Amino acid sequence: MNALAIKRGASRHSAYDLRNPLGDHQETHTLAVLVDNEAGVLARVIGLFSGRGYNIDSLTVAETDHEGHRSRITIVTTGTPAVIEQIKAQLGRMVPVHEVHDLTVEGPAVERELALIKVAGTGERRVEAMRLADVFRARVVDTTLESFVFEITGAPEKVDAFVSLMRPLGVVDVARTGVAAIARGADGILASRPMP
Repeated sequence: MNALAIKRGASRHSAYDLRNPLGDHQETHTLAVLVDNEAGVLARVIGLFSGRGYNIDSLTVAETDHEGHRSRITIVTTGTPAVIEQIKAQLGRMVPVHEVHDLTVEGPAVERELALIKVAGTGERRVEAMRLADVFRARVVDTTLESFVFEITGAPEKVDAFVSLMRPLGVVDVARTGVAAIARGADGILASRPMP
């Protein structure tokens, strides 16, 4: 129990959030980092995390501005508020990094993940797997007489729930892309650059 008796998980958007910003509770944050698309940049960013013992829960990277040779790295990480602030500050000081945005605190954001789940089973298990896939709006992208490969897209929590319900039905393999996230509204990381 903390000194102010504030329930853990109280909204970070509340005007009355009195939790100590340097407290010891763990938070998960989604960071969007705009970097130069050049050799070694991803290794440097990952080296920053591994060198200081920070964990990366999810990592996705792709070129988003071909003409400007810029890539966007989306990192989901967990740490205390002080650690998260330190990560953002250290990322911002790196030479190939142009912008660092904490999508968790900057306002509403959309987070999605794609997963492929292979489920092996016959008979009643096969029917139940199809029923669950329909509920979660997962698509069958490959099938044999003894297995399915489902494709599901959604928030990471939705993917987690689908995988956990499929496990008793015979999950053989799972491949996940990691989180892709973008802020809601008209503003964005590339808004200052005219798009072609």
